[in-house]
Amino acid sequence: MGKAEERGTNAVQMATGVALGGLLALGVELVILLLGALAVSNGILKEDSAPQLTAAACVLGCFAGGLLACSRWRSRRLLGGLAAGTVCYLLILAVSLLMSDAPTLGAQALIELAGCLCGGALAGMLGGRQKKKRPSVRKK
Repeated sequence: MGKAEERGTNAVQMATGVALGGLLALGVELVILLLGALAVSNGILKEDSAPQLTAAACVLGCFAGGLLACSRWRSRRLLGGLAAGTVCYLLILAVSLLMSDAPTLGAQALIELAGCLCGGALAGMLGGRQKKKRPSVRKK
């Protein structure tokens, strides 16, 4: 296999990892938001805590998705985590635009973007494989 074929295979793995990471992040976020809605309806949380719950769901979801994306990248894992967070945010944005009549991009959208990017970046920094240390060879 030549270097060009290897790069093509690596690019496909990277793109697949980012797409799967974004979908996993969206799924984890939806589960966390569902649990938060149950906590609000049972009186455990106040209704005023919705923005904080949304931000926490974005960070945790994109952290999980970023870890999946980083596992498929050989190098530049931070970029992979950020890409998975961006894909997740774009999916959230697409769903919100489909669900509402008029697009409203305000402070909550910026909070979600920051949460998605922070979760993806955190996964990129922490999700890397340990590099093997090469034994040092001393010349006499």
